[in-house]
Amino acid sequence: MDRFQALSAFTAVVDAGSFAGAAQRLDLSVSAISRHVAELESHLGARLLNRTTRRLSLTETGRAFHEHAVQLLAELAEAEEEVRAHTAVPRGTLKLTSSNGFGARYLAPAIAEFQRHNAELRFDVELSDRVIDLVDEGLDLAIRIGTIGGQTLVGRPIGVARMICCAAPSYLARHPAPKKPADLASHACLTYAYAAEGNLWRFRDAQQRVHEVKASGRLHANSGDMLAALAVAGTGVTLEPDFIVADDVRAGRLVPLLEDYAAPSITIHAAYPSRRHLSAKVRTFIDFLVQRFSRDPPWQLPAPAARPAARGQRAGRRAAPAGHA
Repeated sequence: MDRFQALSAFTAVVDAGSFAGAAQRLDLSVSAISRHVAELESHLGARLLNRTTRRLSLTETGRAFHEHAVQLLAELAEAEEEVRAHTAVPRGTLKLTSSNGFGARYLAPAIAEFQRHNAELRFDVELSDRVIDLVDEGLDLAIRIGTIGGQTLVGRPIGVARMICCAAPSYLARHPAPKKPADLASHACLTYAYAAEGNLWRFRDAQQRVHEVKASGRLHANSGDMLAALAVAGTGVTLEPDFIVADDVRAGRLVPLLEDYAAPSITIHAAYPSRRHLSAKVRTFIDFLVQRFSRDPPWQLPAPAARPAARGQRAGRRAAPAGHA
């Protein structure tokens, strides 16, 4: 007896409600379906179906066995799809979305490298800081900073970003650098429209105590890049992911503040609509992103002790003491 054929025939009969309907679904003869079910019942030593001239019904044993059979067949199909996805060549068009800040800086070089080794795959990319509905807009994948943005989505972590509180040396030359989070109340803070907690900035000290500050200022934007540019121009203090401000910090255009206090880290996810039947193009690209970003992310800044002093500190201007800016 072919157990797979027998299970398939049995579940098809139950789903279709008749041997004829099952035969049509599986493209087999009615006699073949009947034989498979009879062999299965003989193998199990139990009747699974009550047969009359007018209708079929499951026995109590058949009902319990049907639940297991459906689950076994679904798991087998999923396992086969997973193997095919890993062995298949990624092809077609991968439609994805990402935030502007992460997409232009880090996703673009990743796509370029991936395409060099996967010539049959095309990309259709939409950059936006708003949360896009993947199903409604026909997208395969989203790179989400923080929450994945929907209960129907599956999120796989691909990296971690640190939030950096920072300001330009020109701003710190005019304003005393904050020594504790509460000091931010007297500063011009640049606030982000899509922040998960609004304008509430949260920090944690060495004793793991939480410090919350309601940030306020005259500049508010829906773009992290815009806020970073405003900070570089000396307009105020910003709290940004390191993947946005890392280059400016390395170049000395922005100075990290409150380094004795840790701002929250944010997980970067690859989010997609369903775990089942994930295509080769999506699965392979996510695996590539995990390998590229999870261990040594290119945006990662050195520890505060290893970072060079900012120009405002070296010049003895009104910057914070060592360990704070």
